[in-house]
Amino acid sequence: MFVPIVTIDGPGGVGKGTLALKLSQKLGWHLLDSGAIYRAYAIFALSRQLDLENSDGLMKYTPDFQMETKPTEKGVEVFVCGENVTHQLRLELTGQSASIIAKHPDVREALFHYQRDCAVAPGLIADGRDMGTVVFPEAPLKIFLTASAEVRAERRYKELINAGESVSIFQILSEIQARDDRDQNRSVSPLVAAQDAIIIDTSDCTRDEVFNQVWQLVIDRNLIKA
Repeated sequence: MFVPIVTIDGPGGVGKGTLALKLSQKLGWHLLDSGAIYRAYAIFALSRQLDLENSDGLMKYTPDFQMETKPTEKGVEVFVCGENVTHQLRLELTGQSASIIAKHPDVREALFHYQRDCAVAPGLIADGRDMGTVVFPEAPLKIFLTASAEVRAERRYKELINAGESVSIFQILSEIQARDDRDQNRSVSPLVAAQDAIIIDTSDCTRDEVFNQVWQLVIDRNLIKA
């Protein structure tokens, strides 16, 4: 049975999550936030004080990892081994840890099948870094969002300041650049646009402008009826 899939890839801070959530809500399709899977496993590993650089150690505990998502009006809540960890997902430590974990080929393989199983009717919006290149290469519509590191750092800085955190925009920029380097140069599933992906630079676009562009593409590809 054909299941329509839209993949949305790109580095952190380009607006993938916002776009994916809005698309899934409007279409009534399932939502896969692959980054949340790696972030959830990072929280799981950190809570057990595992060495994030030790692939064998991380793999030893994968059978104990349990993740559950529950949709809400504001988005999706994430539970790890029964504990609500939604508020921890967006922490800088969680993101940096997830990026380190994601470079391990055997860990990626262990989480790969979970992601593939998310492709069920009526359709799927898949948000991540290798959704269009590795996990769902058959997707009829692949989007790759991009933006300069400086723009993404400013967005993240404002988000954290509004949340009451004391942060340095220079540190945020440095962390974003380091994560980009890891993601783009890892040996397995590096961050790269699929050959048939539509690339959209969100640096000077509002969220609505990005959504409208992608929504038109959904219609043009006959994934829904206009």
